[in-house]
Amino acid sequence: MIPITTVRFGEAEERRVLDVIRSGVIAQGPVVAEFEARFAALHDARHAVAVNNGTTALVAALQVLDLEPGDEVITSPFTFVATVNAILQAGATVRFADINDTDFALDPVSVARLVNDRTRVIMPVHLYGQMADMEPIERLAAAHGLRLVEDSAQSHGARYRGRAAGSYGMGTFSFYATKNITTAEGGMITTDDDDIAARLRILRNQGMRARYEYVMAGNNYRLTDLHAALALPQLERYSETVAQRRRNAAALTGGLQNVRGIVTPATFADRDHVWHQYTIRVTSESAVTRDAFVGALAERGVGSGIYYPGLIIDAEAYQGRPDVIADATPVAARVASEVLSLPVHTELSEEDITTIVEAVRAVAGGGR
Repeated sequence: MIPITTVRFGEAEERRVLDVIRSGVIAQGPVVAEFEARFAALHDARHAVAVNNGTTALVAALQVLDLEPGDEVITSPFTFVATVNAILQAGATVRFADINDTDFALDPVSVARLVNDRTRVIMPVHLYGQMADMEPIERLAAAHGLRLVEDSAQSHGARYRGRAAGSYGMGTFSFYATKNITTAEGGMITTDDDDIAARLRILRNQGMRARYEYVMAGNNYRLTDLHAALALPQLERYSETVAQRRRNAAALTGGLQNVRGIVTPATFADRDHVWHQYTIRVTSESAVTRDAFVGALAERGVGSGIYYPGLIIDAEAYQGRPDVIADATPVAARVASEVLSLPVHTELSEEDITTIVEAVRAVAGGGR
């Protein structure tokens, strides 16, 4: 079976982790600081603040904005649940805008319709490794005095018109096991705001500016040096990681042209896609439904994944909540019923790519 994703560590990661173990400094220390500096440089940011996971990154970014009950955060309904849970944990109200079916990200026109006197934050989600259409979103935020917090969990190093993910307001990143860069669990917040960065560092350390100097109500959001050590070798080779993912994506797209019922992922000249996922759409023209596609691919030795099979607003946990506002998002609803992710990771061989392409073409019913 060709897996949808793989996790591989080599000798470089082993050496860095062993160095930390032998140093005796295993909690947040100099290796975390090195990780932060290198990650900030990758994203053209003045500051990067490491935390213990990607959800924490979202929560902390919102908490330092001092949101109050009734304040609204506009975001995507087509995302992992952490996006929404973080908004609720920060005490704000979730407002869902619709998405585009090309980049799977917030539609700026839909966002503009929802802005009102309670709106405080716009939170675009850079899904699958490609950034949202940020220029109109940034203009909208500036016109209304709104904060921007980018959910960049899947988009390490992605760019839009030369600007890195996480360079608009605050960016939040995840280093969960399947991400392009992984620390098993971990997160990062990027910002150019010195005051915000200082507050984030205090917040993650139990609200302490110095030991036992409590200046705010904080929490233990710290990352360990053991986790950070895993990331450093991956950062050093990240340009090649992305290059390989791009080669794999290009080969998949080339092989899947003119397949009935299949829409290959869109790319844009002004955006640098890092291909966390390669996500096709299985439309009604396909010989089988999207959900049947998964089993049929597995029978042919190809793993796949559905990210995400439904909208957050339809989940039982969020029904009837006054702090989750369910505006109509018809594009997101359609996309959620169509998306299917195929393997694009760096462990794929040319033979694997051929197997994937042939399997998809066979299941979908062949070329036009």
